[in-house]
Amino acid sequence: MAALTTTVLNFDQLSGWADDDHATALAVFRATCDQLPGAGWTDICALASTTTNARAFFERHFQPVLMQDGTPMLFTGYCEPELAGSLTPDAIHRYPIFAMPPDLPQDRPWLTRQQIEQSGALLGQGLELAWLDDPADVFFLQVQGSGRIKLPNGHVIRVGYAGKNHHPYSSIGAELVTRGIFTADLVSANAIRHWLRTNPDQIQGLFWTNPSYVFFQTITQVPADQGPLGAMNRSVTALRSIAVDPGVVPLGAPVWIEKAGNDPMNRLMIAQDIGSAIKGAQRADIFYGTGASAGHTASRVRDPGRMIVLLPKTKPNT
Repeated sequence: MAALTTTVLNFDQLSGWADDDHATALAVFRATCDQLPGAGWTDICALASTTTNARAFFERHFQPVLMQDGTPMLFTGYCEPELAGSLTPDAIHRYPIFAMPPDLPQDRPWLTRQQIEQSGALLGQGLELAWLDDPADVFFLQVQGSGRIKLPNGHVIRVGYAGKNHHPYSSIGAELVTRGIFTADLVSANAIRHWLRTNPDQIQGLFWTNPSYVFFQTITQVPADQGPLGAMNRSVTALRSIAVDPGVVPLGAPVWIEKAGNDPMNRLMIAQDIGSAIKGAQRADIFYGTGASAGHTASRVRDPGRMIVLLPKTKPNT
């Protein structure tokens, strides 16, 4: 990866800028702007709470900055899945999701996914939050980081990210490409799920190529009509929140995206989430919402384009 470069742009260089719904973007920005660090951001957040002209607000107080590190832009999508599960195991629901163990070290890697599953290190501690009916659902729930679980009685509980084992994330999609099972342009969550259904004897070995393991917590403070909690501990918003690399893009910052592909999108988003696979200056994961339809759409997104971060015209103190 090359060194980070920055190019200051004008708003008239942002394709489709004038046609966006800036007021909706401003409402999403307000939800987390109080967490942005430095006086510059604090002043802007205060102004955001009183402005009545959203487009003028962004144009007056921000400058578009294109950040590049030599890696081409890649947009992907994610969702909050709704899965079938139970609070107790039975003949159908046999695959647990776990709360974070109390002795998990915070400053170094713990057991890998394979070691956790082979040793049964999480069993017998009462850490099981729920049981699902498909091991692939457990794995993809860990990738997504949050979800809703529909219980046999119709009640729905919500779970969200609580922590991980501090091992790096490794894509099973990339592993299947390396094995020659898929080409890079055809691999997707739906394609992977189909392969898993037809190759059940290879599921465990494939999952073990990703040493990262995610733990969950039950989420009760978020209303059902709001999105799951993102990395800023606030609800993310469908088609307005993105996950970014916080080492490059400040969490809470507005980000203009120009996504190509079958469903092109030019839109002002807010960087409110992170993801293990989201690394680099031109990398973003778009939140598509909750449920099967959102998941189907999100799974097909693997598109080029570019994204431009909006930074205060006076650089904030950090």
